[in-house]
Amino acid sequence: MKYFLIAGEASGDLHGSTLIKALKNTDDKAEFQFWGGDKMAKASGIAPIKHINELAIMGFVEVVMKLVSIRKNFTDCKSQIQNFNPDAVIFIDYAGFNLRIAPFVKEIGIKTFYYISPKVWAWKQKRALKIKKHIDVLYSILPFEKTFFKKLDYDITYIGNPLMDGIAEFKKNNITHVKKKKLIGILPGSRKQEIEKMLPLMIQVADSINDYEFVIAATPSFDKSYYESFFKEKKYELEFDNTYSILQRVESAMVTSGTASLETALFDVPHVVCYKANVASYLIIKNLVKVEYASLVNLILDKLAVVELLQYDYTFDNLQKELLDINEGGSKRTQILSDYNELKELVGGPGASKRAAEDMVGRLKN
Repeated sequence: MKYFLIAGEASGDLHGSTLIKALKNTDDKAEFQFWGGDKMAKASGIAPIKHINELAIMGFVEVVMKLVSIRKNFTDCKSQIQNFNPDAVIFIDYAGFNLRIAPFVKEIGIKTFYYISPKVWAWKQKRALKIKKHIDVLYSILPFEKTFFKKLDYDITYIGNPLMDGIAEFKKNNITHVKKKKLIGILPGSRKQEIEKMLPLMIQVADSINDYEFVIAATPSFDKSYYESFFKEKKYELEFDNTYSILQRVESAMVTSGTASLETALFDVPHVVCYKANVASYLIIKNLVKVEYASLVNLILDKLAVVELLQYDYTFDNLQKELLDINEGGSKRTQILSDYNELKELVGGPGASKRAAEDMVGRLKN
């Protein structure tokens, strides 16, 4: 069967790659076209039609500035789907784009699967009604989503979290490292707007802590000189596209809010969640967001397990203090590690991608 997948960000590329592998194992005649990144390309053996590097836009102001290219992307995507004529289109998160393409796909009679539910429970909750109307099957990876959609009389399919697949595969294929004391990870995000907002302060804090080494999880989308342009007093080690290896070794981390926070927790790394947007975007988000926490870790646990330093709280003094509190001997480290055990029970074990792929193929055959 033929599958057209649409992912628009680094996390979607990761989830899309594990799903492609699972679909290939379930359907030996599977053919793919996709919007995605390098991980999906490696899993499928073909290049993306549109790379995520051309797609990721963060913030309301930035979206307005790129309206012309966004409109062209919609036109191109619709044309590519029609030309490929897949058995199913699989949407992977990236709600702003995917939920505008979904009605078109449904209208032309192609099966619609949504893998990784958009975070409609956080904001723009009316999008949940669009999902119910235009998506044949929604695959959820967060346990509390099933309760949210049940209120809308929409029975979604909870499959567990595919991050567990990627982590299990990584640990299977890599020697397990003992966490290195005195090594702290810096995860500044994968998008340019994120990096430029988050990394300068993270570097400033790293410069102030002399008895620790630091390593930066860098994305291949930017070269070494780009990251080094943020360095002030010291130079730091950069590892490109190697986040899981970093998380195996570090004692703690500073992490830009997003999927990386959950990944960091699942590697048992105490961390501080950080986020800052431009003022206009932040004020809009603040008025729209309907959830209590920013971190997926805290949302799943329904409590403040990891500290969140957001916008005006994201300061040098706050970040330095919270980082030291979660290192060895810090006042908050033991409790965080205990909370991670509860988190893993709620998330469940590996196999999400396999369960989703088997369900998709089964539905298409019937």
